[in-house]
Amino acid sequence: MPKSYPKEFRDDIVRVARDREPGVHLKQIAADFGNSESCHTSWLMSADVEDGIKPGTTAAENAELREAKKRIRLLGQENEVLRRAAAYLSQANPPGK
Repeated sequence: MPKSYPKEFRDDIVRVARDREPGVHLKQIAADFGNSESCHTSWLMSADVEDGIKPGTTAAENAELREAKKRIRLLGQENEVLRRAAAYLSQANPPGK
């Protein structure tokens, strides 16, 4: 798995990439920092979404969506347990007995 870079490092690279002179390519910036161009491109795209420059889901929205899906899955499991318990109890204690 590739190593993770600190947020400050990624933010610096995004700032340098955004403020670069005309004619300076991401490939050169990536070589200067010792990273791959694709890594810088991905960081730039993420930063554009986070800053509202481009449409997309932010990291906070992704985290909220993950938590909501986890909660929905848990509620579904709880519902299944209650449904099975109700079916069992209705068989064990039939009405009129």
